[in-house]
Amino acid sequence: MSILVIGEALIDIVSSPGVPDRYAPGGAPANVALGLGRLGDEVQFLTDVGDDFHGGFLLAHLRESQVDVLATPRGGTSTALARLADDGSAEYEFQLRWDPDSSLLGSSGRSALHFGSIAAFLEPGSAVIDRLLDAVPEQSDPQTAGLQRAGTLISFDPNIRPSIVGSHEDVLPRFEELASRVDVLKLSDVDADWLYPDLTEEAQVDRLLDLGPGLVAMTRGGDGAILATASARVTVDSARVDVTDTIGAGDTFMVSLIHDLHASTSPMASLGAAELMALGDRASALAGITVGRSGADLPWAADLTN
Repeated sequence: MSILVIGEALIDIVSSPGVPDRYAPGGAPANVALGLGRLGDEVQFLTDVGDDFHGGFLLAHLRESQVDVLATPRGGTSTALARLADDGSAEYEFQLRWDPDSSLLGSSGRSALHFGSIAAFLEPGSAVIDRLLDAVPEQSDPQTAGLQRAGTLISFDPNIRPSIVGSHEDVLPRFEELASRVDVLKLSDVDADWLYPDLTEEAQVDRLLDLGPGLVAMTRGGDGAILATASARVTVDSARVDVTDTIGAGDTFMVSLIHDLHASTSPMASLGAAELMALGDRASALAGITVGRSGADLPWAADLTN
């Protein structure tokens, strides 16, 4: 069965100090789809692109990474201006449209459904995500909380961009409603601090688990990541690499989790410390490959054997 990823694909215009701007394919969900395809997973990607040069470039780029793109190209392609600081961190400015053609979705079975970023909050496309979640049966037995619904692993990465998704007052209820419906919730410490500014890191993780996901993963840049379930919590180190830039690092971490977990039949909430550490170490190692490269150049399966 295939993995379905839903979300924006766009062109990153990367601006670095002292060098000409460069153009690159981007969008957090697009990066996740691309990363899964490069690892050899069967992946479909429902997105919204233009019928311009940028849209054609995005489609070709994704298809070269073995992604089955579901899109009806029209109009202009969304863009994000990424301004890189001297330390490699990025700030973004967006020009977006999010209106995917859901008629392209088939009815075949899926081993995973991933969504996130701007697409989870921006209308009218966010309604497509709601309809897909509504179509997945909820667990009726509380003893199986965190077990993939109807055999489908559901994951969510909010990747919050406050300048686009709206006010904290509007976004928090939407985020919590979506988080309550997934098996795996991954977010950055920056996301968590924006959502819950008055809570400590540990209290943020507690709050996120209370919403209902079986597994919570919080990435913390160079400080590693926290992975937590109802039964265990671990901190994993970041890979020790020379950082070129951080674009796509969190998306790569998400790719690794989906790749490792989508075929599992065990409840996420039952994962113990050893299993969480192994998941986190693999995700950090994969993200380490990405941050050592320029732009969102996620690893291929062959990179894992080198």
